[in-house]
Amino acid sequence: MIKLCVVALTFILSTQVFAKRFANGYIEFELPPGWQCLIEGSEWVCQSDDANRKKEAIIILAAKKRGSQDNLQAYKTYLEQTKTYKLPGGKMQKSEKKTVKTTQVNGASWVDALHLASEIPGFYTRYLATVKSDIGVAVTFSVTKSMYSAYKGIFDSVISSMRVFRNANTSLSSAGLGKGAGNKNSGEAVFVPTDDINIGMIEKKKRQKKSGGNDDYIFFVILAGIAIFAFLKLKKKK
Repeated sequence: MIKLCVVALTFILSTQVFAKRFANGYIEFELPPGWQCLIEGSEWVCQSDDANRKKEAIIILAAKKRGSQDNLQAYKTYLEQTKTYKLPGGKMQKSEKKTVKTTQVNGASWVDALHLASEIPGFYTRYLATVKSDIGVAVTFSVTKSMYSAYKGIFDSVISSMRVFRNANTSLSSAGLGKGAGNKNSGEAVFVPTDDINIGMIEKKKRQKKSGGNDDYIFFVILAGIAIFAFLKLKKKK
């Protein structure tokens, strides 16, 4: 019994010692022990330092200057839709919407949705999106289906520690709404206006405009693209 208590105490203390608090120009939260966040293009990608664990789960953060569709109701409407996309080889994948609700986290209201296979086949993705002053913020948590139960509590802890902010005295450019990327470990906000994301996303926007689509939702498309890219990159390393 004493040995069990010592082990439990050691685990608690080690978790407290090694847990890191990530912060950039619009959000902060407690990272799971052994995780780090790096910049991929213009968004933040958070994963375990363990190469094998990287294949199990990923957290992606993005923010943008607030547009006409950046509000909680629009986010909720978008996330209530089933997603359909084409897989390599031409097969069509359809997602399963599990839940869509509004969650209060440290005084902020977030649209909180869970889908299966909405970004990557065989993965659950939990979406949280909110607005703060003149910006929109989104965070996605993706985990392989077989590990969902193991990661649920971990992700719940991250979410419960999230704080979104917008300093009224800080200009949009210094808050991160501009071109360029900061140092990977600096904690600076690094995201860009949707027009500056990359050529592929710009072309997608053009196609959406021609077909009468709403390009405000590129916010979520970008997050999906990064998740797919990150896992394909890991697959190639096998």
